[in-house]
Amino acid sequence: MDNGSLKVVVLGAAGRMGSEVRARLALSKNLAFFAGVDTSGGPDIKPPSDFPSLIKLADLAVDFSAPAASLEFARTCAGARKAVVIGVTGFSAAQMTELKTLSLNTAVFYSPNMSPAVNLTFAVAALMAGKLPDFDRCIIETHHAAKKDAPSGTALKYAERMEKACGSKTPISSVRAGDIVGEHTVLYAGPHERVELTHRAHSRAVFAAGALSAALWLYGQKPGFYDFLDLLGLKELELI
Repeated sequence: MDNGSLKVVVLGAAGRMGSEVRARLALSKNLAFFAGVDTSGGPDIKPPSDFPSLIKLADLAVDFSAPAASLEFARTCAGARKAVVIGVTGFSAAQMTELKTLSLNTAVFYSPNMSPAVNLTFAVAALMAGKLPDFDRCIIETHHAAKKDAPSGTALKYAERMEKACGSKTPISSVRAGDIVGEHTVLYAGPHERVELTHRAHSRAVFAAGALSAALWLYGQKPGFYDFLDLLGLKELELI
């Protein structure tokens, strides 16, 4: 491990995304794998009970675990005043409220989708919903058969931003099939035309790369609740 690199604890390290983050860390010049935490165990992976001692020695954490575990990890990060990047989906409203409260004590970066491109399309989708009020709208999301939450966190984020822009809810259709990494289409259909805004993830590597970009940006930030609009310098788009 390069002594000049930031030491990262990977949470949910034995899962699909945790493994991808570890692979990306091995290629990073600025971030280094410090430890992995997961209930499943494995090489270089510690149990969750070890996390409080690990985070005290590390610089920050990247979390792709599960909602209940993620909230407990966030509590530990807040207590240690260590930043955490969270890519977990499926949080309840009460859990999200607590995450935001914990961010008063440490820097928390949360995004249901760690692709910078997807986060730009959230703003585009909201803009179109506001400018095409008479169009029918629908969100279609497709993921691999093993994905537990439906609708996806990304689809819910599209719907949230669009409702703020146009004042009405947008229906979501979810498909779970095969090994599809992730596809989202926002459909706007008028009487004589339609528009489809689509993002397709070809590999989980895009989410791992985005999470590590967020980690580099987040380190050293003051306590607060951040997302990609902050990282990309586009926070004013939250008003769209």
